Amino acid sequence: MPESPTHNHATVPPPRVVIENVRPEIDGGRFPIKRVVGERVVVTADIFADGHDAVSAALLFTRVGDTQWIETPMILEVNDRWHGTFTVLEVGQYAYTLQAWIDHFESWRSGFIKKVDAGQDVSVDILIGARLVEQAARRAVNDSAKQLADYAASLRMKGGHGLPAAISTAKDENLARLMALHPDRNPAASYKKTLLVEVDRERAGFSAWYEIFPRSCGTEPGQHGTFQDCIKRLPYVAEMGFDVLYLPPIHPIGRKNRKGKNNNPVSTARDIGSPWAIGASEGGHKSIDPKLGTLEDFKQLVEAAREIGLEVALDIAFQCTPDHPYVKEHPEWFRWRPDGTIQYAENPPKKYEDIYPLNFENPKWRELWEELKDVMIFWAQQGVRIFRVDNPHTKPFEFWEWALREVKKRYPDVIFLAEAFTRPKVMYRLAKLGFTQSYTYFAWRNTKWELEQYFTELTQTEVREFFRPNLWPNTPDILTEYLQSGGRPAFMSRLILAATLGASYGIYGPAFELCENQPLRPGSEEYLYSEKYEIKKWDLERPDSLKGLMAQVNQIRRTNPALASNQRLRFHPTDNSQLIAFSKTTEDRANIILVVVNLDPHYTQSGWIDLPLDDWGPDLHQSFQAHDLLTDSRYLWQGTRNYVELNPHVLPAHILRIRRHVRSEREFDYFM
Repeated sequence: MPESPTHNHATVPPPRVVIENVRPEIDGGRFPIKRVVGERVVVTADIFADGHDAVSAALLFTRVGDTQWIETPMILEVNDRWHGTFTVLEVGQYAYTLQAWIDHFESWRSGFIKKVDAGQDVSVDILIGARLVEQAARRAVNDSAKQLADYAASLRMKGGHGLPAAISTAKDENLARLMALHPDRNPAASYKKTLLVEVDRERAGFSAWYEIFPRSCGTEPGQHGTFQDCIKRLPYVAEMGFDVLYLPPIHPIGRKNRKGKNNNPVSTARDIGSPWAIGASEGGHKSIDPKLGTLEDFKQLVEAAREIGLEVALDIAFQCTPDHPYVKEHPEWFRWRPDGTIQYAENPPKKYEDIYPLNFENPKWRELWEELKDVMIFWAQQGVRIFRVDNPHTKPFEFWEWALREVKKRYPDVIFLAEAFTRPKVMYRLAKLGFTQSYTYFAWRNTKWELEQYFTELTQTEVREFFRPNLWPNTPDILTEYLQSGGRPAFMSRLILAATLGASYGIYGPAFELCENQPLRPGSEEYLYSEKYEIKKWDLERPDSLKGLMAQVNQIRRTNPALASNQRLRFHPTDNSQLIAFSKTTEDRANIILVVVNLDPHYTQSGWIDLPLDDWGPDLHQSFQAHDLLTDSRYLWQGTRNYVELNPHVLPAHILRIRRHVRSEREFDYFM
C-alpha cells in the first residue's frame, strides 16, 4: 500500500482546511469496515476552512499491496458535510483516506462572476484568473496543458479577444473542469489516518444455510449415515434453494462421560454421543469419525456439493473430550483442579462432563494457538472455505484476531460465522476482530417493537459497517417458545422474517421444515429426543412439510436483488401491533420489495400500512401494483395508506414486489 499523502511543513505554510468526523471509521480506525466484492464504500466527512474561500476535497483509495492511490472527488452536501464513494472489486483489503485544500481558482471564479453580475470593474480580476490558469497549465500535460494555455491567453485578452470574450471564458464550465483536474493543493490537508476495508466474496454478504447431521442421512431407521448417504441428500437441499450446507463436527466422538439420549449423563453402549464431544482413540480435530467414512469420502461430498451449487460449511469447536489425544499429549493445555482432575465445561446449573475446555492461559499458549490455527488450515486444504465457529466468545479475543488473519493470508476467500449468543459488545468485538458473519438474537425477538428496534440497530447504525447478521429461527440447541406454541404458522412466519429481514439466514433441518416443536420439558429450549444425541429418521416427504415454501422463498431471494443486502432495510408504520411491515430496495429503486408479516400465529390480523412513496419514486403516487410473489396475487393500490389482512393458517405473510404503473408509447398501460 502506498504511503498516505502528507504535508511538507518545511516548504509551505500549514493547511487551512480541517477534516473531521470521518465515517465510516470503526473505533478510531482500529478495525476495518466490511464489504463484499462489487459493493460501494460511501465515505462522509466534515470539511471546512477559515474565511470564505472555496474548498475542494478528494477521497483516495487503493487495494492494499498496490503502489498507487486512486482518487475520486468528494461532493459537498450541506453544512460542510461532504461525501465520496468508491467500489471494491477484489477480495482482500482496501485502504482509504481523504485530502482537502483551498480551491483558489473556484474562490476567484465565484467572486469574479458576482462582480460581473454587479457591473463592477473586473479588468484586474481577469488577470488574477489568467495567472491561476497559467500555473495550472504548467502542472498539466499534453492536451490539457495546451487547452489551459489557450484559456489563459483568452483571459489576458490576447489575439484580439476583448473583455467580453474573457468574461465568457471565465464562466466556461470546461475551464472549471480542467482546473479541478489540475488543482494547486499547496498547502493540502491530509487526514491523519489510513482506514481499511475488509472485502469478502459475495457469499459472505448473501447466503442461505441449511444445517444437517450426516449421521441421520441413512436410509434405514437407526442406521448410522455416512458421507456417501449425505451426497444422496444433496439434491433435496439444493432443490429448496439453499447454497450453504452446514455440517456439525464430523470428528471422532469421545466415549468417556458420553451423553445418552436427551442429554442424559448416563449412556448405553448403543448411544452415539454428541458430535461436539470431540476426540477419541481414532483421533481429534483433524480426524473423521470412521462411522461417517474417510477423508476421501468427505472430499467427495465437498466436490459433489459444489457441482450442484452448494458449498459445505464445517463446524469448528475448540473443545475436547477426556479421550482426545490432546489430553495425553498436551496436559498443560487444560485446567487442572486441586483433586488432580481436569475441569469439565459448565454453565451452572448445566454440566458438560463429556467436554474439557482448553486453557488459553497456560505457559505454552503459543503452541496451542499454532495447533488450533493448523486445524483450520487443514480443513481449508480439504476444500472447506466456510467455517461455523462454536462459542468463539469463550476463547481470547487476541487469539481470534491472530488466527483468522493467519488463515485468511493463505485462503483469502474463507468465511467465518461466529456462533456467539452472548452480550452485544462481545458479539460486536468478535465481528470487528475478523468474523465474517455473526449469529444474532433474532430467534428471541418476536414482537413488532423488538424486531424493529433490533434490526434498526443492526442496519441503520455504525454496527452495519462491521457486523453481518446471519438469522437462524432454530438450531439444534434452540427451540424457542414461539415455535413450540405457534405450530406451523409460527414456522412459516419465522422463515419469511429470517429470509427477508436478513441477507443471510439459516435453518436447522429437517427439523424446521417438518415443524418439530416438542421441547424436552416445559420451559426448556432443548428438543425432545434431540438429534444432538441420537440418529433421527426424518420423513422428508410428509405432506405438511414446508420444503415447498422454503424453495419458493429462496427463489424470491435469488431473483430480487433488493433482498441481497441489509443496507436499505426500512420499517413502515401499521395500525396493528401484530402486523410488521418493512421494505428493501435496490439503490436505483428498480427493485422494491415490501414484506408484511402477521406475528400472531393463532388469529387473522388486519390493518393499514403507511408507505414511503416519495422515497420509492414520484411515479407511484397515482397507482401502483403490489404483486405478491408467494401467491401470485396482484393488488392495485393507490396512495400511501393501504389495507392488508393475513390468515396465519393459510399464509401469514405477503412478499410484495412493488411495480410502477407506466404508459407505453402505444398508450398501453402496464406495470414494471
